[in-house]
Amino acid sequence: MVETSVRLLRLLALLQGHRDWSGTELADRLAVSTRTVRTDVERLRVLGYRIESRPGVAGGYRLGAGSALPPLLLDDDEAVAVAVGLRAAASGSVRGIEETSLRALAKLEQALPSRLRHRVDALRTATVSAAAGGPTVDAATLTAVSTAVHRRERLRFDYAGHDGTASVRDVEPYRLVYTGRRWYLLGWDADRADWRTFRADRIQPRVPTGPRFTPREPPGGDAVAHVLRGVGSTAWPHPARVRLHAPADGMAQRIPATAGLLEAIDEQSCLLHTGGESLGNLAAFLGTLEVDFDVLDPPELRTVIRGVAARFGRAGQAS
Repeated sequence: MVETSVRLLRLLALLQGHRDWSGTELADRLAVSTRTVRTDVERLRVLGYRIESRPGVAGGYRLGAGSALPPLLLDDDEAVAVAVGLRAAASGSVRGIEETSLRALAKLEQALPSRLRHRVDALRTATVSAAAGGPTVDAATLTAVSTAVHRRERLRFDYAGHDGTASVRDVEPYRLVYTGRRWYLLGWDADRADWRTFRADRIQPRVPTGPRFTPREPPGGDAVAHVLRGVGSTAWPHPARVRLHAPADGMAQRIPATAGLLEAIDEQSCLLHTGGESLGNLAAFLGTLEVDFDVLDPPELRTVIRGVAARFGRAGQAS
């Protein structure tokens, strides 16, 4: 009986780790007959695993999605990755899954062998998060929006603008984009006949969803770049365009994606679309980049920078 149980676990591990197996391949791996493989497959089905089979020369076995969640087999690295991901989710930006994540983490850590528990504990004690405390998004909102994106269905929702103005939007949702601090929805606004980026924490979906639609090509062909351009410039009270006298690849290592969008001009310079809460803050940010730059717009930023330079000059001359 023990031998049979061990063989079932080995069979399950093979099915979970590979998309398709022929009966002969499984029999060779398990050192049994193909008849035994068929018997073991039926045993796994009784336990709740949905194993699909196809007859014929090109046939075989595949582990499909079932109606219930049976136990999973994870290798060492997968188990550690899941544990770390659950711990991050418990303190992340999605509201409503914190308690669920902690319950799942507790079950996983209880089942982990000591060698893996030590690895997870070491990661937890050796790391701290420097992520900014961005707004949280309700898990139900993300689920509703992502489902509409997946099904390509129009989405109506109540939306609160940055100035507090409430509106009802009718959108063809294209993608959810997570910047590391906030969730955004990129979609085609039917009423405004243009692409719009919406903060997910300000969205309240209405049900049911609308009719299906054929997805449009996102601006520039890149949803992430378009959202980051908005987040890094037009979403700020004071947007700006700045030419940096440094290669784009090098600056990308120093400028976080949420601070702006970089576009290469040539091998020695790049264009930064950025912005700030104030022109003074923006001038200070540009100074921290430690590269030469030209302000293309707004011209008011150049005036502020000259004032900052004068103050720094006086400070440098003081005895």
